[in-house]
Amino acid sequence: MSARADVRLAPRQRLTRGLKYTAVGPVDITRGVLGIGAHTAQATAIELHRRYESGKLQRRLAAAAEAVQESLAALPETIQEAVSPPKKKRRRPLLIAAVAVTVLAGGAAAFSIVRRRSRPQEPPTLAPSVEVAPKP
Repeated sequence: MSARADVRLAPRQRLTRGLKYTAVGPVDITRGVLGIGAHTAQATAIELHRRYESGKLQRRLAAAAEAVQESLAALPETIQEAVSPPKKKRRRPLLIAAVAVTVLAGGAAAFSIVRRRSRPQEPPTLAPSVEVAPKP
């Protein structure tokens, strides 16, 4: 087998070779033009398919975004329902906390008053521990 039979030419190479050997290669020219046309058609089909799939993906993303927006629109109401329990249940803990703070404050005041009364009173002025007039 010759080296020429083992090598397959690309359509562009075939066209170039056919134009180079116009006397020998009208068939090569035809095959090259058809090959280039086939590759162009294939590339166009792939690009159209990619655009179709991209559009399909965009439609899906748009639908998903719309669903998310609807969910977000309902989110404040859902949060409000979940966070704010009925007001009757909320007043009771606040009332208990207020009573506890009042009892603690009253207990602290009573404790300080009782402690002051139980202490002996100190003399108003103490005698100086050092002589005021130094001796010459």
